[in-house]
Amino acid sequence: MNYIIDGHNLIGKTPGLSLSMPDDEQRLIELLNLFGRGSRHKLEVYFDGAPAGQAGLRSHGRVRAHFVSASSSADDAIKLRLRRLGKSAANWVVVSSDRSVQAAAHEAHAGVLSAEDFTRHVQATIQTRPDEGGDTANQPLSEAEVNEWLKIFEERDKKK
Repeated sequence: MNYIIDGHNLIGKTPGLSLSMPDDEQRLIELLNLFGRGSRHKLEVYFDGAPAGQAGLRSHGRVRAHFVSASSSADDAIKLRLRRLGKSAANWVVVSSDRSVQAAAHEAHAGVLSAEDFTRHVQATIQTRPDEGGDTANQPLSEAEVNEWLKIFEERDKKK
């Protein structure tokens, strides 16, 4: 399954996350990576309001994060992505509780999941994995995860 995700919309519906957290976007990306681990899911998440010079696409493990400039919106970027997908939009599910985003997904013949339903699906998937046990604190990191964390720390250090 392939997912196009309205990031800030999902953060607001995900237990343990809040739009007031300074690292809300990174925490959501980590959760999506955990959800996508061991699967063939394509996960694209869109966030509005990227500060000047911070807009763009970044890959984080299985997740492609689109940081949309303040002059546009994640909703508009998602709608544009659906138009560009054309007929292959039918192979994607759009995750958003925003009615206009859902309408654009229906028009493109993509699937639609509300942020609330997707959150329940993510939590159930993570908790039912025998190798996850719902708790990854004692699980060793894979080489890809180690490399991802190294990239995160390097990016953070560059910003300082």
